[in-house]
Amino acid sequence: MSRSGFVALAGRPNVGKSTFVNAVVGEKVAIVSDRPQTTRRAIRGVHQSGETQIVLVDLPGVQRPRDALTARMARRVEQEVEGADASLLILNAQQGVGPGDRFIARTLAATGRPAAIAVNKVDRLARGPLLDVLEQAAALELEGDVFPISARTGAGIPELIEHLGALLPEGPFMFEAGTSSDQSPEVLVAELIREAAIRRTFQEVPHAVEVIVEEIEYERDLVRVRALIWVESQSQKGILIGARGAMIKAIGTAARKELQRALEARVHLDLSVRVRRDWRADDGLLDRLGIS
Repeated sequence: MSRSGFVALAGRPNVGKSTFVNAVVGEKVAIVSDRPQTTRRAIRGVHQSGETQIVLVDLPGVQRPRDALTARMARRVEQEVEGADASLLILNAQQGVGPGDRFIARTLAATGRPAAIAVNKVDRLARGPLLDVLEQAAALELEGDVFPISARTGAGIPELIEHLGALLPEGPFMFEAGTSSDQSPEVLVAELIREAAIRRTFQEVPHAVEVIVEEIEYERDLVRVRALIWVESQSQKGILIGARGAMIKAIGTAARKELQRALEARVHLDLSVRVRRDWRADDGLLDRLGIS
């Protein structure tokens, strides 16, 4: 009998949830950066092995809401955790176990659903400090096996995936064979452009960046993409455009390479930068962006 279900990935910002999803799925379905708020939507990555299909739900990092955007992100985390068949708490081995991790562990335990704990980035720690972190993880108020892993190198991931599959209920697959994600092309394209932007801008800019895809036109061997990059101030717009347009050109070049890989076609990318003040606090705009 086949097994299938949703596994919610929970953890503080920047513990490596998106890198883990991409490693398990085998292709890039979630954007990655070292900035908080990189993941804003629940991204689903599908892994199938034999008679088991695991739908990994990459969630925004758990943090205190500061505006309408982060409040919606927090609600989405709660909803996805409640609706999942199992959960995986991901910890950053370099940071150890902190109050935020303990809070998330208690939240997951309260659902009563099966859980596991992954201590990520173990390749960056010596044996002694790593053993300390693993002991801290085992002491959390969350019943579940602890797995040392490296999403970057793949170490420990096969064992963890086999364990997660065993936690899922018996039932038919939820996605057709070969499916890697449930994202629409528009969302995938927007996210890859946003990734290129936040990787190349100053600390204060990434939080204010959003990307809206206005048009995707498919030709025989070419995909034409027209997209807007939103920011919240003229100064942020100036940073994104750069001197003589150098920054927006670099963003476009990097984004186009990722889009060509993802879409498996040549891509013509037309980018514009617009100021949309306080968009993160505008519920109507957040509805349009699909951040619910």
